Amino acid sequence: MKVTALIPAFNEEQYLPVTLAALRSRPEMNHIIVVDDGSTDGTARVAREAGADQVVTLERNSGKGAALTRGATLIDPDTDIVVFLDADLGSSATEFVKLIAPIASDDTDMAIGLLPADPVLAATGRVGGGSGLVVRMARQGLIRRTGVEFAQPLCGQRAMKLAVLKAIGGKFASGFGVEVALTLAVLECRFRVSEVQTMFRHRVTGNGWPDLLHRGRQFVDVANVFLR
Repeated sequence: MKVTALIPAFNEEQYLPVTLAALRSRPEMNHIIVVDDGSTDGTARVAREAGADQVVTLERNSGKGAALTRGATLIDPDTDIVVFLDADLGSSATEFVKLIAPIASDDTDMAIGLLPADPVLAATGRVGGGSGLVVRMARQGLIRRTGVEFAQPLCGQRAMKLAVLKAIGGKFASGFGVEVALTLAVLECRFRVSEVQTMFRHRVTGNGWPDLLHRGRQFVDVANVFLR
C-alpha cells in the first residue's frame, strides 16, 4: 500500500532533520509532504535538504488546519493511507508503522496514536503539561456527540485511508480544534476510528505564560467545534 506523510511545520528547523530521517528509514513510507506554515526560520530549506518529497510554504502563519488543508491538495491520488505527523517527533516518527498496520489489515479506517507519559513529567507525578482541562472537555464532548470515548482525543499523530479523507471533504478545522473536528467528521460519516498504543515522543508544553495562553486558545477552539 502507498503511504504518504503530511507534516505541518512552523519554525521546526531544529527537529525536522531527525524526524524526516526517521521516516525515510522505514520502507513503508513512500512520500513525504511538509507544509511550512509561514515559518520565520529555515524550516522549508531544512525540509528539502532532509529529504521531503514536496515542500510548500504558506505566505503567513495560518495555523495547523490551514497547513493540513493545503497539504491535502498535494496528496497523490494513488495514495492508500495518509499519515498526519508533528514535525518534532524526532526518531520516534518511525512509530507511524503502528498506525498504518490496522488500516492496511482493514481493521479500522482511522487510527489515532496513544502516546506514553512523558518520562520527565511522570517523575513528578504529572501526565501532561497542563491540568488536563481541554482533554477532558474534548473527551466528554465526543462522548455526547458520538457515544465514543477516546483516551487521547487531542493527539495529532494519526493515519487514515485516503478514501476517508476524500469522504469528509479534505478540509480541516481552523485553530486548535483540528483533531476533535477531524474525529467528529470521520465518525459522523460512519467510519471506524481506533486508538493504537505507540511510543511517539514530542515536546510537552510547560506552565509559563506562553504555554497558558496556548492552552487558553486551545480551550476556546475545541469548545467552538462542539458549539458549531
